[in-house]
Amino acid sequence: MEGKEEDVRVGANKFPERQPIGTSAQSDKDYKEPPPAPFFEPGELSSWSFWRAGIAEFIATFLFLYITVLTVMGVKRSPNMCSSVGIQGIAWAFGGMIFALVYCTAGISGGHINPAVTFGLFLARKLSFTRALYYIVMQCLGAICGAGVVKGFQPKQYQSLGGGANTVAHGYTKGSGLGAEIIGTFVLVYTVFSATDAKRNARDSHVPILAPLPIGFAVFLVHLATIPITGTGINPARSLGAAIIYNKDHSWDDHWVFWVGPFIGAALAALYHVIVIRAIPFKSRS
Repeated sequence: MEGKEEDVRVGANKFPERQPIGTSAQSDKDYKEPPPAPFFEPGELSSWSFWRAGIAEFIATFLFLYITVLTVMGVKRSPNMCSSVGIQGIAWAFGGMIFALVYCTAGISGGHINPAVTFGLFLARKLSFTRALYYIVMQCLGAICGAGVVKGFQPKQYQSLGGGANTVAHGYTKGSGLGAEIIGTFVLVYTVFSATDAKRNARDSHVPILAPLPIGFAVFLVHLATIPITGTGINPARSLGAAIIYNKDHSWDDHWVFWVGPFIGAALAALYHVIVIRAIPFKSRS
């Protein structure tokens, strides 16, 4: 018994000094700042990994729309929220799918699944314009196909239940909807930058493995907050796919909100990460 108490005492005082945090945290692992991506990289077009990444984005966004639109329709079909998964269930569907799909595609394409995320990373010079444009096109095509498959399975229900299309809710102005989309996308893209920061990867080996979790959780929390306002876009491909397949006038009236808002939010998150968070250079050991 005395031996155990001694072990506890020694263990509690084995590391008496406070561990450094932030930019002062140092590691024995080598850290090298990755060079900024070129604006245009012709060599990518002849690489199979480039085309494979776009296919991965297409399939991921397709699955994302298929599961989430079905969830939204299931809630709207129910006579009341208590007899369905409700807003919390919708939020879990969106956040859970992002968690799963980012985990599956992160090693192939980076797991963007969202033009706003791609745009933010492009502004931060994390990928070339060629790759960013290719990703956005494939994401939009995947979203259209995902919503189209849902309508193909349930054509009458799809039209009668709104098809998962984003609109600004009654009682809210377009300005309110725009603000909700800007802040919601800022939360998401800021989380993406933080979870995938190469500097943190150099210090903490667990960061790349856990990255999909905070990203998915951020999507979940943003949906809880903004579903009553806009149905939560924060993903222009998701909004575009549902709007095209649903194709009603009111789904197009506010559609610009779900492109302008997410792109502004992504740009602000990119600027904050590059100019503020990463402004202090990583200290090298002497």
